[in-house]
This record gives sequence, structure tokens and C-alpha cells, in this order.
Amino acid sequence: LTIEIPGVNTLNLKHLVLDYNGTLALDGSLLAGVERILATLHNKFTIHIITADTHGSVKKKVAKIPCTLHIIGYEQQDVEKLKYISSLDAETVVAIGNGRNDLLMLKEAALGIGLIQAEGAHGQTLVHADVVCTSIISALEMLSTPSRLQATLRN
Repeated sequence: LTIEIPGVNTLNLKHLVLDYNGTLALDGSLLAGVERILATLHNKFTIHIITADTHGSVKKKVAKIPCTLHIIGYEQQDVEKLKYISSLDAETVVAIGNGRNDLLMLKEAALGIGLIQAEGAHGQTLVHADVVCTSIISALEMLSTPSRLQATLRN
């Protein structure tokens, strides 16, 4: 997906990297509509879900989503997420998350989207996001409708 941001730059995005808990899920269960919209974005991005799997159920919950699941340990989660997007070439990554452990990933990605949902959000993570949304559905719809991103990010 190529998105030209007037007065700023052009984004050439290939990978969509998503935090799980607090982003795609609440208390370990997928939020309504997530599976449907990710199925539509599968044609535009390689989808990656990265999580420490706090509730131990992520494999079962995302089984129908066309994605690569990457489970990380409980230590230095922020660094692990950063390493993961760097291995994909961060300049081609859209990263979406809400927690402290997502801060480095959002800061480094070509496009970082911070979320404020039921679980809340870490303040500094939002500071380092390029865009902040109040639902995962609106964040993902923004990727389906690039003119929304252009309007938000243009100078």
C-alpha cells in the first residue's frame, strides 16, 4: 500500500504489525469486527500479531485470521517488538498498539497508530504514535481508506 502524505512524505507499507491484548482483544478475547476487517486487509498487507499471550489462548483466538503469530517472552517486551519490526524493515511497517511495551515499535515504524480503548493506553506510547484512534476498527478502516490518513497526517 502506497500512501502519499501531502507536504510530508510517501509511505510504502507492506506489513501490518498488531499488538494483541488491549489492541485486538480485551481480556484475551477478540473484539467484535476484528476478524472481518483483518480478512479484508490481508490483500494489502502481510499481517503479523505479536504478543506475550498473557491469557494463553491467542493461537486459538486468531486461528481464522490470515496472519503470522509471533509470541514473545515476558522480559523486555518493548525491545522484542522493536527487533521484530526491524527484521521486517521498519520503513515498510504499520504498527498498532496501546501499551508501554508498544512504544518503541510505534516510534520506529513508518506509521505508528496508538489506541485508547477499554484497556487504556500508556501516555508516552501515544506521544510517539503518528496517529491516535479510539478503536481498532477505526484504525484498521483508516488503512482501508487512505484519504483519512492523508487528511490526518498532511502538512
